[in-house]
Amino acid sequence: MLTGGASGYAAIHSRVRVMYSTLLSPQKLADLANAPDLSGLVGLLKDTPYGPYLEGLEDKDLTSKQVMHQLQKRLADVYITLIHTAPAHTRSLLTELFRHFEIDNLKAILRAIVINSSWEQVREILFPLGSLAKLPAEKMLEAGTIEAAVAQLINTPYYDTLSHAVKRYTEERSLFPLEVALDLDYWRTLWINANRLPGQDRTQALRIVGPLVDMNNLMWAMRYRVYHHLSEEEIINYTLPFGYRVRDEDIRAIAAGADMARIVMRVYPGLMNVDNLLQDPERGLPKLELQLQRRLKQQLNAVFTGYPFHIGLPLAFVILNELELQDLTVLIEAKASGKSPAEFMHYLLMSTNVEEIAAS
Repeated sequence: MLTGGASGYAAIHSRVRVMYSTLLSPQKLADLANAPDLSGLVGLLKDTPYGPYLEGLEDKDLTSKQVMHQLQKRLADVYITLIHTAPAHTRSLLTELFRHFEIDNLKAILRAIVINSSWEQVREILFPLGSLAKLPAEKMLEAGTIEAAVAQLINTPYYDTLSHAVKRYTEERSLFPLEVALDLDYWRTLWINANRLPGQDRTQALRIVGPLVDMNNLMWAMRYRVYHHLSEEEIINYTLPFGYRVRDEDIRAIAAGADMARIVMRVYPGLMNVDNLLQDPERGLPKLELQLQRRLKQQLNAVFTGYPFHIGLPLAFVILNELELQDLTVLIEAKASGKSPAEFMHYLLMSTNVEEIAAS
C-alpha cells in the first residue's frame, strides 16, 4: 500500500524544511564573491553547512579541484539522506535524478580511455557518489578500449544503451554518439519515473522534472543548430520528442531553421531580452541558459510556499542545492584565478540585488 499525504511525508518534510533554511543567503554569497582569494573563500565557507567537508584542507597549495570535490561530497550526502527518508514509492525518482552525476562520471571515464589517462588522473575528477556508486570505473579504464570498457557495464543500466551506440563509435571514432545516447536515455527514464507516480506526487514531480526536461531539450536543439551545424534530421534524432511545455513541433521547428526567439518566448512568456540575445546566438545562448536557470530557481523556491506533503519538496530542494553548487563552482574558479567580482558576477544565478551588494 502506498504511503502518501501528510503522514507519509512527515519525516522528509520536516528534514527538508530544516535543510532549506541552510541554503546560502544572498548576503553570504555576496561575501563569498568579495573574498580576497580561494583561501579566504574557503574560510568563509567553513562557517556554513559545507564547513565539515572542508576540515583538513590545508591553506598551502590549496586547489580549486580539491575544494570542489569536498563540496560535491556534501551534495551527494544530501541526496542520499533524502532518498533514504523519502516514501518508498518515490525513491526511484530521486535516485534517477541523482544518476546524472554517474552519467557525467561515465563520460569522463570514456574520454579518459581515449586520451590514455591514468586512474590517478581520472579518480580526482569523478563526482563522489558515496554509497550509490555502481560503476566499475577502474576496471573500465584498465580495459583500454571503448569497446572493452562498454563490455564491463553488462550488469549496469548503461550496457544496452552503449552497446547499441558503440558501433557508431567504431566507425567514426567519436564519443559524441555514445554521450548523446546516455543523455537521451537518462531523460527518458527520468520522465517515465515521474509519470509513474500516483496522484499529487505525479503532478508535483512533473512540475519539477518538466521544466528541467524542457530547458535541456531546448538548449540541446539550439546548440546543435548554432554551434555544431547539425542537419535537421540529426537535431531531431539527438533530442527528446516530449516535454512539459516544449512540444515536439517546437524542436522540429528549431531543427528546420525557424525563429528560435519566438519558440523560446512561447515556452517562457515574460523572459527578458530573448530577441536581443538570439540576434547573435553564438554569444547569446550561454546568457539565455543563465536566464532559464534563474527562472527555474524561482519555480523551485515557489514549491516551498504551497501544500508541502508531496515529492516536489525534496526534488526542488536537491535541485536548488545543485544550482547553489553551480554558483560555488564559479566563485571557486574565479578566486583560484584571481578574478574580480565584476568579471564573474554575471555568471552567477544569484539575484541582481546581490550583484549590487558585491559591487559596494
